[in-house]
Amino acid sequence: MNSAYVIRRLLQIIPLFLAVMVLIFVLVHLIPGDPISTLLGDRATPDIVARANKELGLDKPLIVQFGLFVVQLLHGNLGESINLKIPVLRLIGERLPITLFLTVYAALLGVLLAVPLAVLAAVRRNTWVDALIRGFFQFGLSLPVFYLGLQLLTLLGARLGLFPIGGYGETFGEHLFHLFLPALTLGLNLAAVLVRTLRSSVIEVLTAEYVDFARAKGLRSGVIMTRHVLRNAMIATVTLLGLNIGALIGGAVITETVFAIPGVGRLMVDAIFSRDYPVVQGLTLVFAVLVALVFLATDLIHARLDPRAEVV
Repeated sequence: MNSAYVIRRLLQIIPLFLAVMVLIFVLVHLIPGDPISTLLGDRATPDIVARANKELGLDKPLIVQFGLFVVQLLHGNLGESINLKIPVLRLIGERLPITLFLTVYAALLGVLLAVPLAVLAAVRRNTWVDALIRGFFQFGLSLPVFYLGLQLLTLLGARLGLFPIGGYGETFGEHLFHLFLPALTLGLNLAAVLVRTLRSSVIEVLTAEYVDFARAKGLRSGVIMTRHVLRNAMIATVTLLGLNIGALIGGAVITETVFAIPGVGRLMVDAIFSRDYPVVQGLTLVFAVLVALVFLATDLIHARLDPRAEVV
């Protein structure tokens, strides 16, 4: 792989990161209310609020606060949570592995569902099997993630008692068990997107001349499907998968709240409601970095599968 292509993609992350940093700082401070009044509630007198804002530096102009934020960031410091009095970096470090575990778990379930069913739908195109697979995932795609999660939680968790209705567990096996429903919720949504694209790609590749030539050589159907069809059909799907893994990270905000999972998604929701500026800013920057890295990995894998992408 061309090293210049890799360096160019890395450099493109820098302006994205700077834009996100400025945008989130401005948007967070535009949220109505202030963290001190939210934290103290009825006990928040004007004198106490003014004193607390001065101690935290919230009484300074926004441009000064932004400058202090950038200086702290350059020193690897994301500040301290206003509500929890814990360094933001420590909070994220404790909860980020849970969200990453859920995201990877959901992506694996989505791919394991999408690939075989998309290939089956393509091979049996225009039959009842194809119509059933497409109809099922089209229906799943139309359902909001939070609604699908609530239905799975109610049916498989509360009523049938097959899975826990919250928590994360202690061991690796418990993690898999506790996070199955939220991962399935996100995975079904991802699979619904992938099936449609992969099915179309497989159908297109199956009609290519080099596939006909491989059949004429007497290669087995399984070899043709794995070596020739899937390799070429997956090029567009890999790009789509990378884009939607970024969406999975964002979807964790809702899913972790529904399933009471102590990840960074739930931490983000709590921080927004409590106006905890440092936590919201730190989490948003972490999300931006994660999504940028996923997009970078997607570009590199795409270039590996299709060398023509390196000249773009």
